[in-house]
Amino acid sequence: MSRIDVEIPTSDGVSNGSLHVPDGAGPWPGVLVVTDIFGPRDTFLKFGDRLAGLGYVALIPDIYYREDYEPFDLRTAFTDEKERNRLFALAGTVTNERFAADANAYADFLLARPEVRGPSIGIQGYCMGGRLALVAAGSLGDKIGAAASFHAAGVAIPDDPKSPHLGADGIRATVFVAGSIEDQGFTDDHAELLRGALSSAGVKHTVEHWPGHHGFAVPDSHVYDAGLEERHWETLRVLYAEELA
Repeated sequence: MSRIDVEIPTSDGVSNGSLHVPDGAGPWPGVLVVTDIFGPRDTFLKFGDRLAGLGYVALIPDIYYREDYEPFDLRTAFTDEKERNRLFALAGTVTNERFAADANAYADFLLARPEVRGPSIGIQGYCMGGRLALVAAGSLGDKIGAAASFHAAGVAIPDDPKSPHLGADGIRATVFVAGSIEDQGFTDDHAELLRGALSSAGVKHTVEHWPGHHGFAVPDSHVYDAGLEERHWETLRVLYAEELA
């Protein structure tokens, strides 16, 4: 496995990213990894390595490339008011429209790489990134073959014109969603709304709640659950084998 630092051209500039390539003779399917609210860091680079070990070329872009920002200390990002305000202000710069355009650029970048074979890619996201993964799936159509969202909130909110479930008609991917417990941003009612939207659009999907809290699959999260991380990897292994192979 190798890591390659890359620069991805977008409509608003250039996003730095990390490309993780399996050993051996390719090409392989590509997967776009969308980080949680804290952005790219070692935890997600290790996710890219693991995807490469499974036989996928993983791209981990900086979703905040438009901004000049300092990395966050996860231990204080929510407890320190100044840092919390900085974090949410930064997250607010990634609108649906901006990320749809960025995801299109990321997908094109992956599909143009000699290591990657198409015609579509997978996308997986966590927390905020899980919401953005569904935004991308609804916007990119046939470029996304499989989309997975883990412990995300705000993916199916009634009367919210920005809610990703409203883009279900544009989804051509198979969708897997694993929500977290005690998450007011993804309740049982929200899950039912999402299932209904995906079913009405004819989207093959699975929508579940897993017995972990918001952040369960990410090792540097304070609510990390090692068992659920492994469950999420097995889910991805099966999803991508069925939809990207």
